Amino acid sequence: MIEKIYAELDSSYEEMVDIRRHLHMHPEPSFNETKTAYYIRHFYEQLGVEVKHGVGGNGVIATIRGSKPGKTVALRADFDALSIQDQKEVAYKSTVPGVMHACGHDGHTATLLVLGKVLHTFRNELSGTYVLIHQHAEELAPGGAKAMIEAGALEGVDVIFGTHLWSTTPFGRIDYRVGPIMAAADSFEIKIQGRGGHGANPHETKDAVVIASQLVTNLQQLVSRRVDPLESAVLSVTSFVAENPYNIIADQALLGGTVRTFTEANRVLMEKEMARVIEGTSIATDSLYEYNFMRGYPAVVNHENETLYLKEIAAGVPGVEEVFQCAPQMGGEDFAYYLEHVPGTFFFTGAMPDGDVYPHHHPKFDFKEEAMLVAAKTLATAALNMNE
Repeated sequence: MIEKIYAELDSSYEEMVDIRRHLHMHPEPSFNETKTAYYIRHFYEQLGVEVKHGVGGNGVIATIRGSKPGKTVALRADFDALSIQDQKEVAYKSTVPGVMHACGHDGHTATLLVLGKVLHTFRNELSGTYVLIHQHAEELAPGGAKAMIEAGALEGVDVIFGTHLWSTTPFGRIDYRVGPIMAAADSFEIKIQGRGGHGANPHETKDAVVIASQLVTNLQQLVSRRVDPLESAVLSVTSFVAENPYNIIADQALLGGTVRTFTEANRVLMEKEMARVIEGTSIATDSLYEYNFMRGYPAVVNHENETLYLKEIAAGVPGVEEVFQCAPQMGGEDFAYYLEHVPGTFFFTGAMPDGDVYPHHHPKFDFKEEAMLVAAKTLATAALNMNE
């Protein structure tokens, strides 16, 4: 059976590319993906596939039922774009100013749509049920996964698989990892309130720039001195705003940034220790502050059995040249929520393009389109073998 699936996927590759390029030319940012959601829904409706739309927002779920009983396997692909100007010079460049698929979600969607079409073609020969989750708003917290789950996306699902086309990983490689593979992605905002004044008389002020600078330095000690060196965490201050004329000392400074952790214990530790350092710096400088720690997605924690299963079956997939145990990524992913509810695993499909390689979220991001075929075959093998 799987050989038939592979052959049909091979013959559908050009369609996969066409879909991907159409989506790349017509991107929509998180929570605004109405046309993309309609495109996905219409694709399945034309095939006669059972499809639900408006799931948890713009989410779409297609269900393919085999003729024989078996497990219910979910496969997930996200479809939102980013607010980035596309700087590539390619025929399929984004036509929407300031919006582009800079993370590969167009490829994820094309992969799952064509795989869904192929599974539907062979539905009378399949065992089990296949739930194809097309998720909106992965890029922007609170994300689409949580809302889709609350709307019933995982009802009756026994196991879930998902992949991310990865532009910095060699083509032909599947990266897996048991346990945490992507970090919890939290953010913070800090407002320092000092007392402004004339730049010639600093002794009469409480310089918010100096205070905030001290705070940035103090915060950098948290990971190195409070987190176990055998574990990982990131604290990055990514924004520092204190705009004033050249001769005025700022009364206020705004800081923003992100915290990445892999365990709930370290997540709590960072939030608590940041509060302590901010308060201490405020006391030492006789200033006031406001601190908000916003929890984003939890860490993506892969289940052991399903991950080792994926490792085993991926080795025999056509186009896969290496199955590699990768290091955890500090990027975040709301696939984490699915894994909190059902067993499953999330893996990376190598998609490094020929020529120049740009990272995800870069204005010149692109990936090797043949990787979509590898991803489709790996997902198909993982799903169908669950019902062997």
